[in-house]
Amino acid sequence: MEQQVLQLLAATLEPAPETRTNAERHLEQLYTNDAFPICLISIASHNSVEPPLRQAALLVLKTFVLRTWSQSLEEFQPGVTISDATKDQVRQSLLALATSGDQERKVISASSYVVSKIASVDFPEQWPSLLPTLLQLIPRSHENQLHGVLVVLGNLVEDGFDEEQFGKSAVELVKCIYDVATDEGKTLTSRALAISIFRACFDTMELMYQTDKASVRQFMQEASDAWTPFFVNVLKIPLPRIPTDEHEDEAGPGSWRGVVALKTQVVKALDKIHRLFPHLLSQHTLSLFSTVWESLQAHVGPYVTLYVTDNQQGRLEDADRLPYTLDFLVIEELDYLQTLFGSVTVKRELDAQLTPEKISNGALEGTWIAQIMAILVGYSQITQEDEGLWNFDVNVFLSEETSETANYSPRNACTVLVQKLTKWPVLESLLGYTKTTFEGAPESNARAKEAALFVLKQILDELDSCSAEVNPNLARAYLEYIGLAMRDDDEFLRARGYISAARLTTISSAGLLDIVPEYAQRTLSIIDQDASDVVKVSCIRSLQEYLKTLPSSRAREFQVQTVAAISNFLSSQDLSELKDSEDLLDTLVETLRDAIMADPSLCLEHPALDVLFTMASYGASSFQTTMLVNEAFESITSSMAAKGPDAYSQLCAKVLPTLTGALDVGDMTSENTLSDMAVSLLSSLAEHGLKPLPQNFVATVMPKLYRLLFSSNDFSLNQSATVTIRHLLSRDADQVFSWQDPATGKGGLEIVLLIIDRLLGPDVDDASAAEVGGLAVELVEKAGADRLGPYLMQLLRVVAVRLSTAEHASFIQNLVLVFARLALTNAKEVLDFLAQVHIEGGAGGTGLEVVLRKWLEHSVHFSGYDAIRQNIIALTNIYKLHDERLANIQVQGDLMADNSSRIKTRSQSKRTPDRYSIIPVPLKLTKVLISELSNPLTPSTPGLMQNKLSGDSDDEDGEWEDEPNIVDLGNPTTTAELMAYADEAKWNVHQLDDDTQSYLIDFFKQASTEPDFQNLYHGLTDEEREKLHSMDNKQAVQ
Repeated sequence: MEQQVLQLLAATLEPAPETRTNAERHLEQLYTNDAFPICLISIASHNSVEPPLRQAALLVLKTFVLRTWSQSLEEFQPGVTISDATKDQVRQSLLALATSGDQERKVISASSYVVSKIASVDFPEQWPSLLPTLLQLIPRSHENQLHGVLVVLGNLVEDGFDEEQFGKSAVELVKCIYDVATDEGKTLTSRALAISIFRACFDTMELMYQTDKASVRQFMQEASDAWTPFFVNVLKIPLPRIPTDEHEDEAGPGSWRGVVALKTQVVKALDKIHRLFPHLLSQHTLSLFSTVWESLQAHVGPYVTLYVTDNQQGRLEDADRLPYTLDFLVIEELDYLQTLFGSVTVKRELDAQLTPEKISNGALEGTWIAQIMAILVGYSQITQEDEGLWNFDVNVFLSEETSETANYSPRNACTVLVQKLTKWPVLESLLGYTKTTFEGAPESNARAKEAALFVLKQILDELDSCSAEVNPNLARAYLEYIGLAMRDDDEFLRARGYISAARLTTISSAGLLDIVPEYAQRTLSIIDQDASDVVKVSCIRSLQEYLKTLPSSRAREFQVQTVAAISNFLSSQDLSELKDSEDLLDTLVETLRDAIMADPSLCLEHPALDVLFTMASYGASSFQTTMLVNEAFESITSSMAAKGPDAYSQLCAKVLPTLTGALDVGDMTSENTLSDMAVSLLSSLAEHGLKPLPQNFVATVMPKLYRLLFSSNDFSLNQSATVTIRHLLSRDADQVFSWQDPATGKGGLEIVLLIIDRLLGPDVDDASAAEVGGLAVELVEKAGADRLGPYLMQLLRVVAVRLSTAEHASFIQNLVLVFARLALTNAKEVLDFLAQVHIEGGAGGTGLEVVLRKWLEHSVHFSGYDAIRQNIIALTNIYKLHDERLANIQVQGDLMADNSSRIKTRSQSKRTPDRYSIIPVPLKLTKVLISELSNPLTPSTPGLMQNKLSGDSDDEDGEWEDEPNIVDLGNPTTTAELMAYADEAKWNVHQLDDDTQSYLIDFFKQASTEPDFQNLYHGLTDEEREKLHSMDNKQAVQ
């Protein structure tokens, strides 16, 4: 069998797609053979087999395990059953391979990964010997074997443990890896791996801390006391001599790569301890701060040599994902230093060193603040790699400049560190360093000059965000060096000069506002004159600062020139490449928007809107660019509409031909993104339109939208088109109803009904039909029962049927609100109608049953103030009917508690889904309304990350002055968490306004006096009852 499998594995590596596909299919057919996984492990274990084939065998084994091993794995596919005997043999053979000491690191890594996947579902129940075996192997393994053991153990700690399992083995595990980390006889890579495992333990310890603080605190304190002296000693190890190219891959004792990898893991571990358990290192804070400080000072020279002077490759990791290049170490040290700057002890010591008696003649030279400026400038210098990338693609330069890049570099880390320093005289200190750099350094040292001005801008940004004052004398002193930079031959220094000038002159406290028009004009002029694209885009971006600062009367003077400059720049670019230059497009759109908004009415007299639409067409596939164009056009539209019907009509006359033409082009070229962009702009135009809309507006737009909605399957395009028609109905329903489609002869009302019918049909998915409910509501309200006639009941029936199969939360809300809006005034008629509707299918029954189940199960997830308010009033109206039919309908009640303390993964949720109680509609309705009551004595929006351990009340020493609910935006991890939180919150807003809260409280006070409510009260939970009892307190608070 091995020969057959070897041939198939070789075929999977062939370049011909058909050969690969056939081989993969034949390998899948062997899944049912119990010998197949054993055969793969055997092939992977043979040193005589070529490494690519060994790796291919493990890759196939990984796929086999993920698909067949356990239904708890997300990729599991039913159909193949593996015997227990085979599983046991696979576990033992695979672990033996992973810990064999094989020379092929990729084989060890691949086999360890498969072990971790099996362990994630089998440990400890089906594989109780795994962890004891690993811990026993560690002290008696030779070096190559130890490496494999550590890789397996690391994967197990990261993915295979829960809190209970970790707690039972924590002491022995941490002791084992400590022995490896501190053993100078081991390779530096193995020691780094051991530290990495120790750091991974903290994620599990953080979870355990929530339930057993005392035990965890004691354990972690003991561990910290043992590890910290070792960490400090590692940080003090000097870097070896910078290796030559031929020695770059050496990883022996004392090697450059090994030392850097070891030091990097130490800093990462310390930073994690400080973020999760800051009290553990309080007594070592000053020692750690000074040690990291000295390391950063020592590493500036090698860093500049490797990456600024030379062009060594950075951001490299080995096969075990251990970073081993100096730039990674520097990033970790800079980030850890900014963490330590949050310590009260550190700040107190730094303040003491800046007292007048400690500073000779009041000069800052030689002080720590002068040293930190040298560190920041040193690591902020443009690397050779960045210079090459920026010259090749100006879009990369802009992404770095706007900090919207995934490439987190030492230069970015310096930006974060600056935020911690502005309480001290950083501008004064940097000025001295800048003077030395510009006046004393060689003419060729443009990188240091650029870095000094780069740090200046970061300081100014932070001071401005805090509304801190900038000394005018300092500002004018800096302006002298900025002027030198603007005239320099180096394009990057020249660009930095214009960026810095815009930032400095537009800060009001700097006292330079009188020269803003002069600098704005110089910046505008250079866009056409300079040969460098980097300088051009820097100036275009800098114009945003000037346009926002200048009074509107002066800003409008620059509008025509700015539009012309952007238009000329666009004409000089290869427009076919513009689609991939998102940051460049965004910068151009933002600057054009600011220029137009100086006086939107002027955009009708010059090609500003044409330029905007040109950029929109090339950036249609970019979400960010599309959003910016929509925001700009929305601002223009609302501003023109505010000027009256004539201005709005002129705007429509100018833009409608372009937008409808874009729809035609998008239709011919099947460019959905272009059509979507055009429809979104049409939607803004209609949304902000005046009543009535300009003549022939509907006749111009509706045929295009009608065609799109019947031909496109793009969900975003369908949503935008649906919303646009809703806006047309809202603004001018009479024009819609009086319009007749020349192609079909159908009237506007019939066309809208046909559109709704299509979107509610089974062939259109939830996402594409997400906005149809709003359109249906608008049609019912504007047309009325008399005009709709028999179509009204048919429309509502189709909505109820579609609701029975809807799955997306936003779509369900959209459809439910059709009935909610009607129930605001006709609740009984709505129930009577739904009771007469019969819905087929698995979720079928009467319309009343289907609609109320979906309504009540998803009501608590509704978003938007208006939607929530209408929903609550509609539900209270239904409750007040006391309709006996509702008591006979059973719906999903409360979640039934799961006694397991283990975190439930998505795969476990599939295997053991949540269970709910079953209750009647009146009780569920009451529970839903109670859930909408705010907790009376707690804030509606708790402080973000308030449960972070760094803010835990057990941290009595007060070492960290940051308040518990203040988010440290300087920390990259925190920033990522905040962005994730913001993105989620954007789409899941569920808050009530005060008026709705008051209405709800009044409703419950009245309902509580009724006999029916007393019966429902017994079905409420203790928490729900407490909410009701607290209503008086709520009103008192309000």
